[in-house]
Amino acid sequence: MNKIEQRLLIFFIGIPIVVVVVLLPYKNHLVMNTVIVVLCSIGAAELGGLFRKKGVDIPPVETVVLGSLIPGAMALFSSFHINEDFLFGVMILAAIWIVISRVFCKGAKLKHALEYMGAGFAALLYPGFFMSWIIRMTRWQHAAFVIIVFLLMVISNDSMAWAFGMIFGKNNRNIIPASPNKSVAGYTGGLGASMLIGLCAAVFFPQILESRRYPAIPAIASGIFIGFVTGVTASLGDLTESVMKRSADTKDSGFLIPGRGGVLDSIDSIALAAPVFYVVYWFFFT
Repeated sequence: MNKIEQRLLIFFIGIPIVVVVVLLPYKNHLVMNTVIVVLCSIGAAELGGLFRKKGVDIPPVETVVLGSLIPGAMALFSSFHINEDFLFGVMILAAIWIVISRVFCKGAKLKHALEYMGAGFAALLYPGFFMSWIIRMTRWQHAAFVIIVFLLMVISNDSMAWAFGMIFGKNNRNIIPASPNKSVAGYTGGLGASMLIGLCAAVFFPQILESRRYPAIPAIASGIFIGFVTGVTASLGDLTESVMKRSADTKDSGFLIPGRGGVLDSIDSIALAAPVFYVVYWFFFT
């Protein structure tokens, strides 16, 4: 399967599946929340694999557990109305475990305890903490449509960045060392796609982009602005994971998704863009 076929498969099969999962309303999007927890667990395991390539001894099971804690607690809060303090309790206990778990070790484990702690905190936060902000979006009015718009901004950014890079990016690549195959044309096309999704959202679903705090701002301007911010952070998310993989001297974070590598390779842009989108939307529209 070539790259074009992979992109078409994502567009015609992947996006409809994502939309259906998000639209399922049971228990405040319990299905979507569960999918996010699973993806975060796998993503954290893949991140642990990158650390092990660098010689950091962090067990795979531990990264899976750490990666699922924050999104799992957020899912319980969202779908079952568990007290929000439970989330902070989970974070505190996980952090305490990371810093004390090497207290009684000796030899190599003691010598490399600092590297282990760094890997542990990374697995706790990435991608789980970042992705958990999507779960938190379910508290908003019109949550399903807001989340779909956010995901379409990120997915269209990735797809159009690839397409524009292939067509127009031949002579403007190698601008960022972490990802030399990416081009100015690709970044421009991806950013334009995210802004276009914001514009379309303002036209077809103006109720989700009407600013209550700043009612004088037109919905179209709001849509373009939040599309721009989301597009920029989505591109940075992709580059961030490229830095991680380049540091570990590996091409893909995993192998679970044919043609795309691992789970982290598919959710890197979503993970970094989610908290930024949340903050901007919360500030202007809730």
